[in-house]
Amino acid sequence: MRGLTVTGVYDVAIVGAGMAGTSLAAAIGSQARVLVLEAEDTPGYHATGRSAAFWSETYGGPGIQPLTTASGPSLRAGGYLAPLGSLHIGRAEDESAMDAFLAEFADSDVRLDRVDPADSVPGLRSEWTLGVQEASCAYIDVAALHAESIATARRAGADFVTDAAFAGATRADGIWTIETKAGAFQARTIVNATGAWADTVAARAGVRPLGLQAYRRTMVQLRTDPGAPEGLPHIADIAGRFYFKPEPGGRLWLSPHDETPTDPCDAAPEEIDVAIAIDRFEQVVDWRVAAVERRWAGLRTFAPDRLPIYGFDRDVPGFFWCAGQGGFGIQTAPAAALLAASLLLGVSPDPAVAAIDAARYSPERF
Repeated sequence: MRGLTVTGVYDVAIVGAGMAGTSLAAAIGSQARVLVLEAEDTPGYHATGRSAAFWSETYGGPGIQPLTTASGPSLRAGGYLAPLGSLHIGRAEDESAMDAFLAEFADSDVRLDRVDPADSVPGLRSEWTLGVQEASCAYIDVAALHAESIATARRAGADFVTDAAFAGATRADGIWTIETKAGAFQARTIVNATGAWADTVAARAGVRPLGLQAYRRTMVQLRTDPGAPEGLPHIADIAGRFYFKPEPGGRLWLSPHDETPTDPCDAAPEEIDVAIAIDRFEQVVDWRVAAVERRWAGLRTFAPDRLPIYGFDRDVPGFFWCAGQGGFGIQTAPAAALLAASLLLGVSPDPAVAAIDAARYSPERF
C-alpha cells in the first residue's frame, strides 16, 4: 500500500487505518471516493492490534451498550464471534457494586443472572462468593474483522496509503490540503480516526482539541498449573481490579485493568503492572503461575465523559470526529461505522442503528 500514487480530490480522507477508520471506509466506500491514510507501515498497529479480543454487552457501561448490542447480529453473521460467556465476580464487600451493576442494565435487553461463581471456576478462593453471569459474552476475531473491513473498503474503491503520518491540513474553497510523510492529498472532508492521536491531529488541522486522554492498559499471557479448564468463561472483577479469559492451549490472558495516563506512543508494559496483575490473579484462584509467556500494552483513549465522539466539528466545516472509543472500539465497530456513515453522508441511518441516539456521541457536547 505504501507508495501508491493517488491524484485528484477525494470526497473523504480518513486519517487512521485502525478498526474505526477501516470500518467506516468499508461503510461509505461505495458512496464516496475515499482515501485512508495510515501513519504506520501496517494498519491496526496500535490499539486494534492489541485488543483483549472479547465482545461484552456490559463492557463500557450503559452508554456503550447500545452500540455493542447493535453490532452483535452482523458480527455473528460474519462468523467473528465464538462462545465464551462472562462471569462477574465479587467478595462480600462488593455487594453494593454488584447491585449497581445489575441496576445499570435492568432496563436493557442484556441478560444477567446471579450465580454461584464457584460452580464455574475450579480453585476459586472462598471469599469470592458473588457472581453474575453474562452468557452473551463472546470471543471476537479482531484480525479477521479488521482485515475484512480493509478488503471491503478496497473492493469499493478506497485507496490506502501507509507510512503517511499526518503533518497538518489547511482548508480553502471547501477543499482540505493534507500534508503527510507520504506527500500531499486533497479531500472535501477529513475524518479524524486516529485514536490516541486524535487531539494532536485536530490541532494540526487548526481544530480545537476536545480533551481526549490516552491510557495504558497491560495484558499478559500466562501458563498456569493447572491449565485453564475447558469451558472457563471470561472472568471480570466487579470492582474493576482485573479480568482474565482462556485462550487456546490452556493459556490465559490477564489484565490488571490498569489505566495509566500517557501521551500517545507505542505503548509497552511496565514490570510493576505485570507484577500487580499476577498478584491480583493469585488472590482469586489457587492455580500456580508457571510462566509469563507474553506481555504487551495498548492505549485506550477516552473523551472527558468516556463516550465516543462521532460527528462533524462544531466550529470547523469538513472536519469529522471518529474518536474516543476507549477500549470498546472493536466490539462496537459495525454499529459505530453505520452511525458515523449516516452522519458523515447526511443520510438516514441504517435500520440496525436507527434507534440509537446519535446526539449523545456528538462533538457538540463539548
